[in-house]
Amino acid sequence: MHAVRKIAVVGAGAVGGYYGGMLARAGAPVVLIGRPAFVEAVRNAGLVLDTASFRETVAVDVSTELSAVSGAQLVLFCVKSGDTASVARELAQFVEPGAIVLSLQNGVDNADRIRAASGLPALSAVVYVAVSTPEPGTIKHLSRGDLVLGPPGAETDRIAAVFEPAGVPCRISDNIRGELWAKLVANCALNAISALGRARYGRIAESSDARALVRAVVDEVFAVARASGIDIPGMADADAAFAGAMAIAKQMTEARSSTAQDVERGRRTEIDALNGYVAQRATELGVPAPLNHALWVLVKLVEERPSP
Repeated sequence: MHAVRKIAVVGAGAVGGYYGGMLARAGAPVVLIGRPAFVEAVRNAGLVLDTASFRETVAVDVSTELSAVSGAQLVLFCVKSGDTASVARELAQFVEPGAIVLSLQNGVDNADRIRAASGLPALSAVVYVAVSTPEPGTIKHLSRGDLVLGPPGAETDRIAAVFEPAGVPCRISDNIRGELWAKLVANCALNAISALGRARYGRIAESSDARALVRAVVDEVFAVARASGIDIPGMADADAAFAGAMAIAKQMTEARSSTAQDVERGRRTEIDALNGYVAQRATELGVPAPLNHALWVLVKLVEERPSP
């Protein structure tokens, strides 16, 4: 697949714009499908990649229409998790047989929901990148940018062969569900606190009170994972889970969570797929998770507040 005919990015915001932009910069045939303001900006002036190591303007095809995926052999699925099923159903009519749909989304069950809604052969990727869109058509990259793919096999090998020449490191795991939960631990630990506290990850890491809150949230997520039968790589116990979450906070000190960015812009967040998902699973399993439930409720209240 390293000689792909076409790559389509569905939901080209910060994450989709970064990975699609890196692929286009390396010469891959990419089309970015996004909101009208994003598409207009890129069409008029190119996609600006303002990364930790370079700043470049990249020429890339753009569209507001899902039909632009026609002919793509690889589809990067980057919509908000709450839109997964509806977009997948609409997308199915345009995806050609044999194409791979790769979910680059927050949450642990998006690929399952894509398959259930559309029948498309979706795979999961775990995304570790700190990016934002300070203005339409500009991607601001702060740190990292690697992916975890799985399960091992010819398809994930081909996907890695597409990304790695573009400067996107890929690791292939035989426990992709556990890898998704490892990212969920970090998301539940940091996203809502960053949003509600209006804090970058570095401030959270420096505050003893914030660290104590993170620890308590992580303990709940780890308990729900254990009750769900999930083996989280590198997280044999809650101590290791907390250390993993704090390592991400220290790697991405200048980052604000995607939840914080959504709240700031008055957009719907993905909190239902993060602390909300953990709270729901906890109820189903009879495992206490009051802090995850509280963070979910508080972010929903902020998200749904009436406009002034």
